[in-house]
Amino acid sequence: MKYWAYFLAKLAAVWAVAGGLKWLIRAVMPPPDPRFVGSAFARDLPWTMAIMVYTLVCIGLVYVAILDQKYRCRTCLRRLRMPLSTGNWSRATIFAPPKTEYICPYGHGTMKQKDLQFSGRERPDWVEHQDIWTELESTSEKK
Repeated sequence: MKYWAYFLAKLAAVWAVAGGLKWLIRAVMPPPDPRFVGSAFARDLPWTMAIMVYTLVCIGLVYVAILDQKYRCRTCLRRLRMPLSTGNWSRATIFAPPKTEYICPYGHGTMKQKDLQFSGRERPDWVEHQDIWTELESTSEKK
């Protein structure tokens, strides 16, 4: 739940920045000529360019927020670290498809993202780990 609340907070921050940019555009740009009837967007080239740049900046901010959220731990919200490439490109179709694994620095989980996708966009696999000390003790008991 904390993961999605953080994402909504980032989107709210993006919305606030976009509102501030819109206010700045309206404050800096000269008002459109009153002789023209209708939208300033269709008749005034500087206004049209400003709105186009504003739209691209807003889309970029939302994209960065989504990309940042994708590489965060689902438990503690820290950035995932230590990318590890696994698999083999020469046998990518059947035996060992290439993947990149990221891990939480505190051991909460691992995200496995496929580097080669056959059937469209696939979601990365998030594997949540149990208590790291319990896992380490269980591997030492097997030996």
